[in-house]
Amino acid sequence: MTEPMQITMRASAPRRYFGLAMLAGLGGLLLYLALNGEGQTLGIKVFLIALGALALYVTQRMFRATEQAIILDETGLQSGDGEMIAELDQIDRVDRGAFAFKPSNGFIVILKEAQKPRWEPGMWWRLGRRVGIGGVTGAAEAKAMAEVISGQILARQNSE
Repeated sequence: MTEPMQITMRASAPRRYFGLAMLAGLGGLLLYLALNGEGQTLGIKVFLIALGALALYVTQRMFRATEQAIILDETGLQSGDGEMIAELDQIDRVDRGAFAFKPSNGFIVILKEAQKPRWEPGMWWRLGRRVGIGGVTGAAEAKAMAEVISGQILARQNSE
């Protein structure tokens, strides 16, 4: 009997904290500029406050998202809380090329059919047929996961 396949990819702690610090710093700086800037119109102040609040909101979302892992098992890619990111039989190919529109230290999964858009800052995003995996994750884990997915696709194509 074979052991079930499961590969886990987590956020790299230094990358996670650096990303969170940069986003929080941006939000704080924008709010500071809005509240302490001289000679600004009301419209500019409102715009800076809105951007600062958005940066702090994304920081909070990234903090929660990077606590979760991305898990590859027999059914497909899913987040640590059980949300299905991409089913394995829906994956058409994996793109890790240098010129691919992919997250940092990550890869792109091209699906056979478009899925509902979703974004977990720093970990993964899904838009149409494309799923970006990576961001603040470790490069070695992402490369290993991409290789296993590519192997699964090749095995599926050979069996058909």
